[in-house]
Amino acid sequence: MPYFVYRIHRYGGLDRVDAYASFKDASVRAKALRVDPGLPPDMTVKVVFAETDADAEALLTQERAPRPGLEGDE
Repeated sequence: MPYFVYRIHRYGGLDRVDAYASFKDASVRAKALRVDPGLPPDMTVKVVFAETDADAEALLTQERAPRPGLEGDE
């Protein structure tokens, strides 16, 4: 399964950058994108491991439960 690199817009838009066979290559590309001065401030870059583009996008758009924290730390 490949590692996909995505740019994620603040309001949910996804842009697939590329797919890599190894995590190391995907990680290097993601880190380079994150430090690029041309990356808009409201955009993040993520690496996701999935079988297909559709699976990767489904994982990236899933609603995740908040991490447990201290009471009143919201």
